[in-house]
Amino acid sequence: MKAILLEDARDLGKKGAVINVADGYARNYLFPRKIAVEANETNMRSLNQEKKRLDDKSKKLLAEARQAVAALDNATVTVRAKAGESGRLFGSITSKDIADAVERTFKIEIDRKHIEIDDQIKTIGLYLATLKLHQDVEVKINVHVVSEEARS
Repeated sequence: MKAILLEDARDLGKKGAVINVADGYARNYLFPRKIAVEANETNMRSLNQEKKRLDDKSKKLLAEARQAVAALDNATVTVRAKAGESGRLFGSITSKDIADAVERTFKIEIDRKHIEIDDQIKTIGLYLATLKLHQDVEVKINVHVVSEEARS
């Protein structure tokens, strides 16, 4: 029997995949647990519409990410933090701090989970961060950490 997976299933496939399974397995396990639905004409049409919608959404997100790259490529954001006289920070700069600085400076919203920092930022200085705007698009920005007392 052919079935369409409604969610990722170990050993079966990813969401949206059309799989061939035994009739009993499909009727007694996959269908009641809403892991899959029967691959009839109506469900296949619905699956194709959903794939088209997701594809359009992905293209839109990719276009937005490429626009953001133009604004962010080799840009510098400034993050202010409390620091001691030796330049050591009280705490550290996190990806959330960088995301907030990017949003403040460029009006581009970035999820903190999509920011990669090579090492922990615990002192004043210039650092490099990588923003993953899309699975195919990433951009490097400079993060300039300054003391809160310094106003330049």
